[in-house]
Amino acid sequence: MMKPHRKRRLTFILFIVLGLGATTALVLFSLSSNINLFYQPLDIAQGKAPTNVLIRVGGLVVPGSVQRSDEDLNSRFQLTDNAECVWVSFNGILPDLFREGQGIVSLGKLQENGEFVASEVLAKHDENYMSKEVADAVKNAEAEAKARDKKEDLCSPK
Repeated sequence: MMKPHRKRRLTFILFIVLGLGATTALVLFSLSSNINLFYQPLDIAQGKAPTNVLIRVGGLVVPGSVQRSDEDLNSRFQLTDNAECVWVSFNGILPDLFREGQGIVSLGKLQENGEFVASEVLAKHDENYMSKEVADAVKNAEAEAKARDKKEDLCSPK
């Protein structure tokens, strides 16, 4: 038989543990909905990236792929990790440092047709810097492409 003051102490400790557990669960749930996962074009081509979910895609802008609309701020371009390519469309003003052949990271949603609709485009800030995510993605994709004997001309304009 347990003494009354020990029962109260045990009840108090149980409420604290349950409260901490509930708080931890709520924090983890809210953080999981705010995480923007990074994918490279190879992941998208292999179907690993979710559709209609906010994600980040990074790679190098394919030279000759940038298409700008004459009537509005819409633009399309291809991103590559030197293994696969993905089309990105963006409605807005591209960063001043955006240009062909450079590494960028885009935030947006992958559509069912495989095109990535960006809500934000981030470009590197100088000639010597490339985002770690983009640099790692390009390095890994190049290694995988060499293993598969991929041809040089992997991006085709649409």
